[in-house]
Amino acid sequence: MRRSIKTLAPPIPQAYIGDPQSMSDQFDLLRRGTTEILVETDFRKALASGRRLTIKAGFDPTAPDLHLGHTVILTKMRQFQDLGHDVVFLIGDFTGLIGDPTGKSATRPPLTKDEVEANAATYREQVFKVLDPDRTRVEFNSTWMSPMSAADLVKLAARYTVARMLERDDFEKRYHGQRPIAIHEFLYPLVQGYDSVALRADVELGGTDQRFNLLVGRHLQETFGLAPQTVITLPLLEGVDGAQKMSKSLNNYIGISEPPGEMFGKLMSISDTLMWRYFELLSLKPSSELQRLRTTVLEGVNPRDVKFELAMELVGRFHATATARAEKAAFIASFSEKQVPDDLPETLLETGASSLLLSQVLKESGFASSTSEARRLISQGAVRLDGARVDQDCSLKTGVTYLLGAGKRRLGKVRLA
Repeated sequence: MRRSIKTLAPPIPQAYIGDPQSMSDQFDLLRRGTTEILVETDFRKALASGRRLTIKAGFDPTAPDLHLGHTVILTKMRQFQDLGHDVVFLIGDFTGLIGDPTGKSATRPPLTKDEVEANAATYREQVFKVLDPDRTRVEFNSTWMSPMSAADLVKLAARYTVARMLERDDFEKRYHGQRPIAIHEFLYPLVQGYDSVALRADVELGGTDQRFNLLVGRHLQETFGLAPQTVITLPLLEGVDGAQKMSKSLNNYIGISEPPGEMFGKLMSISDTLMWRYFELLSLKPSSELQRLRTTVLEGVNPRDVKFELAMELVGRFHATATARAEKAAFIASFSEKQVPDDLPETLLETGASSLLLSQVLKESGFASSTSEARRLISQGAVRLDGARVDQDCSLKTGVTYLLGAGKRRLGKVRLA
């Protein structure tokens, strides 16, 4: 189970070596979608050096399945990987036995060794839907933590203070709220930080909720005489509802092992605004291509057509390109005019303007009794435009016929003039 895949990544593409413009493009791509880069000037210098950097991200195998929210970090790792850097996918089989206290208001029960190893096996199967297996180092932190003696662990603990540990938000809240903090929970950020020492990481990636732990890694590297790693935090991805972070418990998630039809449909159901967030955090397209897509929408292209590109890319990544094409064809067929009744009513709205807010269209066409009801239907996700979910800022353009649905029973065509 605990074997390491150590394949050397290819050298950084020559286009990025010694070329300020290309190096700037590389930085822009890696910065895209991030919340914070500490320290940015050091990171720029490291990229400009032309050497292959060691990029680390750790995942505790606390659950058997991954969803798109988990892949935000994996996607950033893949971007580093495609630029020729050395990516380390670290499975926290040792830290998983401790239990990450991040965001917890009480001590969490640790997993058993069997649970950790079973989940770790599943992780390895799923992560290579994003990462290139031939260019990925898979490591387990039990490799260096299990042989560590009690004396070694005491020496490690001596490198950090209780006062600094209590600066961590969740620990501070529990301390002042007189809720118990177990001593072993203090070990978690120390072990995660020591992982960076063991791997000599140049960059560590993590969610915004991991900021404290990532900074512990910088501190420990310095105490061991190493250059401190760059810390890059990434946001937590919203679920398909666009309101709360993606979570199975909230049923707003898209699992990376879901059937392709379900994945495609869920991606097409997200709002036009949330679509750009998904592009930014999940797409491997260069920033210039995303800007081109934004421009096409501003110039009048239906956002649904751009959303197809997002769904095609992600379904193609987690299943197959041919499968993604088939799902697109099936989706179009499901919502094409040929699939709706021939006598479906069509409403012509004389607007006198180039566009009209969807909430106004719903009211004027009789799909809603008022704009407030229209806004409520939109916020509840009960409105579909050409089969896709929309948001409050959606506008309909003149000269286009739309298939509009509100709730389960109201369906019709609307054309603005």
